[in-house]
Order: sequence, then C-alpha cells, then structure tokens
Amino acid sequence: MSRRHTDGGKDGRRLGRRQWLSMLGVGGATALAGCSGNGGDGGDGETGNGTDGDDRTDGGDGEDSGTDTSTYATAAAASFTTLNPIYNDENGAGNAIARALDQGYTFNADNEYVPLLYDMSTEDGEVWTFEVREGLQFSDPYGEVTASDFVYLIQEVHQGGWASSVSATYWTGVEVEQTGEYEFQATLQSPQLLWPESYEPLLYPIPQDLLQPYVEEEDAEGLRQDEELLELQFSGNLGPYVLDEWQRDGGTQYSRNDDYYLQDADDLPDVFNEAPYFESAEIQVLGEQASRLGALETGEVDSAAIPPERVQEYQDNDEIYVNQIPQPYNEKLSVNMRDNGWTTGPGNMFRHIPFRQAMAAAIDKQSLIQGVFRDFAETHFTWQPRFSNFYPPEDNIPMFGVGDRYGSEYARGLAEDAFEQSEYEYGFDGETMVDPDGNQVQLSLYHSAGQETEQLMGEFIAQELGNNLGIDVSIEAIDGTRFDTEYYTTTDFPTPERNEEGEVTSVPDELVDTVDGEEVEWTSPTATNPGPRNITGNEDWDMEIVYGLNTFPRNPLTNAVFFDGATGSYNPVGYYPEFDAQTLFDNARQASSEEELADALVDLFVNIAEEQPYIMLAFPDSTVGYREGLEGPIENFSNGWNLPAWRYEQ
Repeated sequence: MSRRHTDGGKDGRRLGRRQWLSMLGVGGATALAGCSGNGGDGGDGETGNGTDGDDRTDGGDGEDSGTDTSTYATAAAASFTTLNPIYNDENGAGNAIARALDQGYTFNADNEYVPLLYDMSTEDGEVWTFEVREGLQFSDPYGEVTASDFVYLIQEVHQGGWASSVSATYWTGVEVEQTGEYEFQATLQSPQLLWPESYEPLLYPIPQDLLQPYVEEEDAEGLRQDEELLELQFSGNLGPYVLDEWQRDGGTQYSRNDDYYLQDADDLPDVFNEAPYFESAEIQVLGEQASRLGALETGEVDSAAIPPERVQEYQDNDEIYVNQIPQPYNEKLSVNMRDNGWTTGPGNMFRHIPFRQAMAAAIDKQSLIQGVFRDFAETHFTWQPRFSNFYPPEDNIPMFGVGDRYGSEYARGLAEDAFEQSEYEYGFDGETMVDPDGNQVQLSLYHSAGQETEQLMGEFIAQELGNNLGIDVSIEAIDGTRFDTEYYTTTDFPTPERNEEGEVTSVPDELVDTVDGEEVEWTSPTATNPGPRNITGNEDWDMEIVYGLNTFPRNPLTNAVFFDGATGSYNPVGYYPEFDAQTLFDNARQASSEEELADALVDLFVNIAEEQPYIMLAFPDSTVGYREGLEGPIENFSNGWNLPAWRYEQ
C-alpha cells in the first residue's frame, strides 16, 4: 500500500502542514457533508453521488484522438438536487456551481491561503478582517460586488433565523460589521486560529437586491426556489464559465466567461491571465460507471475516477494518465438510530454503543481495503485520516475490525453486551442473531446505483455481518438524490417560534427529547437534523453507504457540525453522544497554539472511536484518470485549486 502521504510514524501530528487536505479548490464544493468519491469532481463518484474537491473532468485529449479540446467536459454519477448556492450541501452540485461562481478563497499546492473574492487577516484569531477584491461584478442589474453584499448575506440570511441556510450554524454568535466599501470585520466568540481552514467563513457572493424581497417577507421557500439563484443568473464575472443550461436530470452546460475577474489578478500565477482555457464546459450525468469510463476512453470527457481494480489497465493506456490523490472523505456505514431505522423488530439496537462496536468488529477492514480498494486506501478508526496533523496516537484508540478486535467471537461478545442494555430480548440462536420472536434479524443496506465499487463494498459488508453476527443483510441500489430527499433528510419538520430579534421564544414539544437524563431542545432544526429521533424522513431505512463524509483534517473543530451533541446541524442518523462532546470541543477551541489544539482533540477522537457514531471503515485514495496532455491536475490534497487554469499543451 502506498504510504507516500505519511512520514512513517503513527502519530500523524508530526506531519507537515503541506500534507493537510484542501477540502475544496476553485473547482471544489462547499458541502459539509458531501459524498465521497473515488476521485475528483469529473469522474465516477465511485462511492457516492458527489466528489472530493479535486476536479475530475475535461473535454479533450490531443489532436490525434478526435477529442474536442475546446470543451471542458466532466462526468457525474448522479444529478443535482439544487444549484442554489445558499442551500446546496452536495459536493457534486458544488462542483457544478464552481464552474460559474467562485467562493472567497482556496488553498494552493503548498497549503497556502489563496484569496479569490476576498482576503482574510487577523492579529489574535478573534477579530478577522475581510478585504473584498475590487472589480468584482454581478450580472445586470446588480452592479459591483462590495462588502455590503457579504454583510447583508451573513446578517439577514445566515443569521436571520428564518432561512435555514446551510451556513447558518457557522455564523451563529459571530459579530459582523462593515468597515469600508470593500472591507468588513467578523468578531468571533472565542479565538479560532484555523478559522479559514474550517471553511466556515467561506462565502458565495449573492446580490443584496436579489435577497432583499425574501428577507423582508422571511420567505425561505421562495428563496430556496428563486430561479436566478438556481440558474446562477447573477454570476457576472465571478466564475470561469457562465451557466447556459441546467438539465435537471442531465447535467449542466457552460460557456467561457471572457470577463473572468482572475484574469486581472496580480497576486496569482501568470497562467491565470488567460483563464479559462476552454470555450465551453459541461457536466454530463452518466449513472453507470461503464458509461463514465467509456466517455473517458473516447475523449468525450477528460477525466473520470478509475475504480481501483482497473487502475493498472489505465496506467498502461498511452492516452490516459492516473493520479492517486489522498483525500479526507471516509467510507463508513451509517446506521439509522431514528424511529424509521432498525426495521427488523422492536427497539433500535443501533442506539447501543456495544452494538455499533460489534458491527465495526465484524467487518475486516484490511480485507475490505485489499479486496475492494486494491490497497488504494487506509484503515479508518477515528474521525481523521492519518495525514492529518491532528490524528491521535493509535495506541490511544480502539482499532475495531483488525487484529484481536476483529472476528465472530469478539463481535458477538459485544453484541451480547448490547442485548443486556436493551429492554427487548434479542439474542443468538446458534450462529444466527434473532429478534424477540425468534426470527433472524434482517436489515437493509442502500448504496448508490451505478457504483460498482460501492456495490462490492456493500456485498462485502453484508457477508461479514452475516458470517460474524448472523444478520441477514439485503443490498439495494438507489439513486443518490432520491435517497437524500426521501430517506436521509426531510424539510417537513416543526420550527421554534422567534421574536423580531430572531430569539427563540417557544419550542414545540416535538423538538424536545431527553438525552442522557437531560431535556434537550432543537432550537435550530435543519434538513439534516430536523429534530429528535421521532422526526424522520419519509421512508424507512436501516443502513447506507451512499454517502461518505468529510473529516475536516485541516481544522477538525469543524467536525462539531457532526458531533457537538444531539442537536448538531448534521445528524440524519439521530446519534446522541454519550460523552460530553460539547465540553471537549470547547476545550479545543480555547487552545492557543496548534500543538495545544492537537492535544485537546485526542480525547475527542478517542471517544468518537469508542462510540462509533458511524461505523468507520476506510479512507480511499482518489484514483483519477485524465486525458494525456491535460495540464493542471496534481497528486496533492489541493488538486483542483487552479481549475480555471487547467489546459492542454499547445
């Protein structure tokens, strides 16, 4: 297995900052909880319906290949739920938005902050100054982008309490003040040394005049469905391409933005002076892996994720080269702890820590990596990859699924501990796990349709849970967008009452639950955490491997959105931490240096490894195929940061 992205030690904190992952680049996505991909944005989305922030696409190879080198074409595995920048939380859609609309900043191959729309600076980590680049223009009739557009977006939408934007949580408690035509300041509740690395201050430019009618009416649904936002009609010179068409099930088409603002930037490499280098761009939704790979081979698209078992084949192809790119998106098994989960019988065994540990111990991580990912992956024990500076010493964390913590005897022992915690009489009848009526426990496992590697992973998981725990697992393929909207999330949830200042005055009973003996209120429900476990999506489900999640190795404090208590903004599985997650996050936030921060995070990652809120399996590398001659892609976590400058050799 390749270890080029580690320094040989077990304590990942010794790695240099250059080894940290850039979650997204110019061509990346803003998703907090995007889907994992087997590599980059223009490829196959092998393990999900999204991507990892490198940009896997393009439209051409060489003159003698017959490829149209004037078009930058990308293959996507699934269609997009929305292109509204305020509401998108999918990586695949984030890549589609990024063709036409930049965000505030990115990180280059040396892990250096690169200002795009604005620069950021601070003296103490508490007060941050944003300097908006001059010369940014919205489409008519909205005029120039100034600091007031960003301030209005933050104060009236993200902090307004009515819009339920995906960035609302990030701006809670942040004081924002405009200090000049092109400058504003944000004062945090406590210093954050790595605030840019958290991506929380990453903003899209949205015209104030476009937002104002919805703000005045507090019309969240109108804002969500606004045609100008959905079609990016306001993007002006703010992205490398102009969105010409979004076919809801068929992808997107773009034309070159001749006025792209980075052409005039004097703080970027000269190669940006003529960017972008293609006359048009497109993202094709090709649901089947074979279709995506076929499009790469013929030059119809310029990049596609290569399934691990076929890497050698494409490495031997003179018209294609393959990059192996470490990334932070995990392969994990989500288990549904909400009331529409554990459909096999009464109670919900997923809610018991020993049962989740049993599932982790029943799945052989090393065999999964060797057999499914062909060694293009690392074992996954806690919520950081090994290349993170914040990866804890492995002696501190339980390593379920390897060594003496793998196998039938060990896993069944943990399951029996969980049975003792349940009020229902689950048990084993010989080699079979049975419910209180004596019937075999039967669970469903969903994976994205058209994902061959994901299907293989699902089959392996089902076999392991059957052999080692006696569970009958049925595997079902499903479109990622359908799973998201009908199973995983919901927009049909009660909301608290607020006064004119946005303060909560009353919380419905449906948004109150008892967690570890304490009454907890969901004051800011979201589609990905609509309330307590009794509030669910429309359809029942047990387990899924449709989505991988970002582990945020640049700034692990961002993981608070997953684990900072039961009310975290992203909690579709209904996980209630049984350790004091909030205090551990608070302790880490108070650190005055990166070393102190790393030490403070050890306890957090030990507890996450113990509780297995998601059954953690592997960190696959992205193996991405590009058409020969395409310049720009790098084997680096920041792959895609320079996407507008990707080009073919002349």
